Amino acid sequence: MHNLPPMDNYPHPQDTATSNKLLLLYLIPVFGFFPSLWTLYRRQGSREQLAVSRLSITLCFTWILGYFLLSSGAATSDFLAIRLLILNSFFTSGYFLVSIWLIFRVIQGKSYRLPGLSSFAERILRQY
Repeated sequence: MHNLPPMDNYPHPQDTATSNKLLLLYLIPVFGFFPSLWTLYRRQGSREQLAVSRLSITLCFTWILGYFLLSSGAATSDFLAIRLLILNSFFTSGYFLVSIWLIFRVIQGKSYRLPGLSSFAERILRQY
């Protein structure tokens, strides 16, 4: 009992609730990109908030890049057009499902990290 740190070192329940709400905001598909970008631009927030912001931005940029590449491929190809559009819809659905899955994981208090993508986001956006 004597080795416990003072109560001031523990996070207050209000701080963790606010932090979880911000994490949920960052993980909203497409719209969460903007608060995530703002958090990284200001360089304010907890370590967890910065990590989720990096992941959200990386997910959104990956989706935008894939969406435009598949759309332009479908527009330029007559033979593969329908296949690329179907692949584009699967890619978009996957982005939304992964984002919703991450939101549920944050609500449950589990890890929000994605194998490969989280480390890629940390490496690319480390300076922010």
